Amino acid sequence: MNAILMASGMGTRMRPLTETCPKPMLPICGRPMIRTVIDGLIKAGVDNIYIVVGYLGDKFDILTEEYKGVKNIEIIKNPDYETINNISSIYYAADILRQGDCFVCEADLYVMDQGIFESHPDHSCYYGILRQGYVDDWGFELDSSGYITRVGRGVTDCPNMVGVAYLKAKEAALIADAIEDMYGKPGYENLFWDDVVDRNLGKLNLRVWPLKEGVIAELDTPDELYELEQKLKEANV
Repeated sequence: MNAILMASGMGTRMRPLTETCPKPMLPICGRPMIRTVIDGLIKAGVDNIYIVVGYLGDKFDILTEEYKGVKNIEIIKNPDYETINNISSIYYAADILRQGDCFVCEADLYVMDQGIFESHPDHSCYYGILRQGYVDDWGFELDSSGYITRVGRGVTDCPNMVGVAYLKAKEAALIADAIEDMYGKPGYENLFWDDVVDRNLGKLNLRVWPLKEGVIAELDTPDELYELEQKLKEANV
């Protein structure tokens, strides 16, 4: 079982904090966000962790040393990070998807409950949190059997995306093929890897693995980072 961590983005909405530090390496209560993801994956028994880097990529090299002897962590460079959306990160890690079961995670997450990785399911899925009403963010529409029929932005009374997916070997390989096939075609530079998943749902069997509020956080701005840090300090976490 492997894991791919997407860490190549420029984190523009988190400036000025990201002017000298990539977003996943920003500390909260002294701990870089990406380490909360890595530590959770290690507890889940992941064999190899691949970090796809671009912006300030050399800042991640310290992780290979810090985890040396604990877990195999390798760096994959994404040379297209400045001009191509995150489809590029999965494109350069496509061979990893073909090796077997695989987590695909955004690296700029702060995981409060690392048990969410340990209790991973036996089927391919996105992790999600059910939210009521309309949400102008990424989410999932489901059929009556619980399979995902749409991955996209703007959903109502549906599970919302949290930045973690778990793919069994069959689905992982299909997605790798689909992304390589799409790469270079008109409009590909604006695609998220999830857009490619959405276009190939007819070939995939994806469900949602439900999470509770408060176990994982996606942070977009300095204010959100400071707010979470203050809450954690008050809770003595």
